[in-house]
Amino acid sequence: MVPDRHDSQFKHADHLAAAVRAETGKASFLLIATFMGGMLVLASFVALWVFRDTSAFGEQAEKMKFHADLLALVGAVVLGAPLAWHALGHLLKGHMHMDELVTVAIIAAISMGEYREAGVIAFFMLIATLIETRTALGARASIASLIHLTPTTAHVVDDEGNESEVEAASLQPGQVIRVRPGDNIPADGEIVAGTSTINQANITGESMPVDKGAGEEVFSGTTNLTGALDVRVTKAGRDTTLGRVQELILNAEATKIPLMRLIDRYAGWYTPTLLMLACIVLFFTREMERSISMLVVACPCALVLATPTAMVAALSAAARLGLLIKNVVNLEFARNLTAVVLDKTGTLTTGQLSVTRMMPAPNVDGVELLQVAATAEQLSKHPVARAVVDVSRKANLTLARPDHFEEIMGLGVEASLNGRAYRVGRPTWLREKGVDMSIMENPEYAEAEGISVLYVARDSHCLGWIGMEDRTREEARQALSDLRDQGIRQLVMVTGDRWSVARRVAAEMGCTDVQAEVLPAEKLALVDKLKADGHKVAVVGDGVNDAPALAAGDLGIAMGAAGSDVAINSASIALMNNDLSRLPFLIRLSRAATKVIYQNLIFGVLFIVTLLVIAGFGGLPAMLAAFLHTVASAIVIFNSARLVRFGEGLDAGRDRFGAQRRGPDAASSSLPATAPVPA
Repeated sequence: MVPDRHDSQFKHADHLAAAVRAETGKASFLLIATFMGGMLVLASFVALWVFRDTSAFGEQAEKMKFHADLLALVGAVVLGAPLAWHALGHLLKGHMHMDELVTVAIIAAISMGEYREAGVIAFFMLIATLIETRTALGARASIASLIHLTPTTAHVVDDEGNESEVEAASLQPGQVIRVRPGDNIPADGEIVAGTSTINQANITGESMPVDKGAGEEVFSGTTNLTGALDVRVTKAGRDTTLGRVQELILNAEATKIPLMRLIDRYAGWYTPTLLMLACIVLFFTREMERSISMLVVACPCALVLATPTAMVAALSAAARLGLLIKNVVNLEFARNLTAVVLDKTGTLTTGQLSVTRMMPAPNVDGVELLQVAATAEQLSKHPVARAVVDVSRKANLTLARPDHFEEIMGLGVEASLNGRAYRVGRPTWLREKGVDMSIMENPEYAEAEGISVLYVARDSHCLGWIGMEDRTREEARQALSDLRDQGIRQLVMVTGDRWSVARRVAAEMGCTDVQAEVLPAEKLALVDKLKADGHKVAVVGDGVNDAPALAAGDLGIAMGAAGSDVAINSASIALMNNDLSRLPFLIRLSRAATKVIYQNLIFGVLFIVTLLVIAGFGGLPAMLAAFLHTVASAIVIFNSARLVRFGEGLDAGRDRFGAQRRGPDAASSSLPATAPVPA
């Protein structure tokens, strides 16, 4: 039986797609009806023009004029009916909407016998409504298209290697699926066999495909390009990264920034006020044409479209680059940031340790030191152990399996081989184990500044130490420089690592402040202090061990969130990859979106006020007012649409940093001449 949550995910997906199809069908029907009504009104104009000379056609001209008026009336009714029906629906619900203004204008024109004028007004107002509807449908269709990235079927492989085709909705964690070249991956999982190149741009925003092999993670909806893969399912249905992405975008689209809520608050006063102004003009001038023109230009389509179109375009630009925003309020707030707190490990650094230096004791060579350390560490999964073992493999060293292995949390590892004890860890712990640590008294063997050191011992003799570094991200320095250029006054790095390491990384990154050896509670206190000093604070971390600090900031930004539920849940904004250049891009996008919104609002207000004054003084025919109203709506939409392509050059610009890191081997372990690793 398929779990309910998987059923609900796909039912929700089908419901969303069905809703988009239904609304698209309605819009298509309305478009056809609009052009049919428009043709009737146009035919009325043609007939009136052909039979304009009544003296030449006599009584026939009068009959044709009657028929032309009848065509215009039918056209006006066909075109005005959807607007009147929509307005009536809002009135019955107790809401005021712009359609009330249009409906009053159309009814007034018909009552005056200006059927062609009523038809033209209704035609252009319907076109404006269709433009607005099509904009909203485009956004929802983009969301629905995320669903179709996941294939409907999957090929499950059993223990004997036999394949069977099943519904993707029925996949369960633990099953093994086979994904062939060109297929989309149907679930999140871990590669158990095969190597391939994966295009995961729709999840992480990476412009270049990435090479992946056994043990690496793949995401639902991404495309397998080159090789066949066997993948063990870890998440399926709505639990996948793609499912979470869809949910985030849906939630973001449904939210409103304060400016949008402000417009909604005063919308109920708008229609009665404009109706009153039109009645005042009619009372003093006795010219219905002026009032009709005022009602047409007063319809606030441009104002209604000003904010949502810009926000949908900005969300689209952000999602394209793997930047998921839970709430549009977060996007609007990013422009006000004045301080950024960054975790070191996994944010400014790769989080993958590399051996960068070895210091063998007298009469001990580098091969012996490395071999003893790797032999002891090979059964540990700690990042330190992985770094030591990796460099030993690059040196082609043969490692014997120890007879006994024990890992002492926070202190080191202990192993035995052929009756001899191998230990790797902290000097205080080795001293407690009876190891002679007199080597530490020699200044030549002092720990180097800015690196983490492991001491290696065999029996009671210290063989020297191995130094490791968590390398900084090459793009991070430029990203922090960009943040300073954007007016971020405080760039604070916090870490639980040692001060020597923290100072080195902070100096490389150009941070304004650094805090080391801090506990999670101290990170919270730092964020609270910055907020108390009047800063608008963003906290950037990996989302796993930084969840409290992420929640404490005005804006929490989780890096490398693809596949991590903790990262997606703990932060306001999730960066699906580890490219820190997305952070200054976020601030630029926030400021650009706000700028576009104000442009749209200023244009909408000036358009309405200016044309209201012109119409009130009798200088704007109603038909021209309807045409200009449609033009104004199109201008707002096209102005907002510029944001869709915002940041297109971001990935191209990243080439200056060189190839993207794809694993621990991408960072070279360049050991100094003090102790070269043997080939």
